[in-house]
Amino acid sequence: METNTSSKFAAEFFGTLVLVLMGCGSAVIAGANGTTGVGLLGIAFAFGLSVVAMAYAIGHISGCHINPAISIGMVVAGRMKASEAVIYIVAQILGALAGAGILLLIASGKDGYDIAVNGLGQNGYAASSPAHYNLQAGFIAETVFTFIFLFVIFGSTSTKNIHGGFAGISIGLSLVLIHIVGIPVTGVSVNPARSIGPGLLVGGAAISQLWLFIVAPILGSILSAVVWRYMLERK
Repeated sequence: METNTSSKFAAEFFGTLVLVLMGCGSAVIAGANGTTGVGLLGIAFAFGLSVVAMAYAIGHISGCHINPAISIGMVVAGRMKASEAVIYIVAQILGALAGAGILLLIASGKDGYDIAVNGLGQNGYAASSPAHYNLQAGFIAETVFTFIFLFVIFGSTSTKNIHGGFAGISIGLSLVLIHIVGIPVTGVSVNPARSIGPGLLVGGAAISQLWLFIVAPILGSILSAVVWRYMLERK
């Protein structure tokens, strides 16, 4: 029986909520300090494990995109209708905002927490980059990393892949890999909704720099979809 639109909307909403809450929460609450917190490796795994968990929780309902770049890539690749993608993207952005809001409520419960100082795990470049990488480096990283991420997704979910049941694991681990390399550059987005949620609540530079974390991931997803559809999976 085909899943209805409201179920898909709810699945994408809650899936994106979990991704932002757990992924960004690992940075804000668990900490990036390797001595007193989970470290950068722990944050990378938090994002990847969130995807793995949600893939098996809601994958059978909506496909577990929880990322506008994925939904757009699926449209370009011919795997999804544009009208349905719009519904997915709205749910993803609202879910990201809800996840960031819950994270703010939790983080604010600690004395000394200041959203302007501690943030919500938002993305950034230049002075807002974790290791102060410039705009060019950030744009290239987000475009290429999203290209790779979508490439893994297309291959893992292909009907020709005999190991399709393990797609959630390969996709989640690819996100871990991308975060291990990319956290120092931009904090890693490869997901416009993941950036929009925390960015809108933090404000300031997080909002003025949001354009990069919308444009670059979408560009990377489109390029990946074109390469996969017309060069690798041609009939």
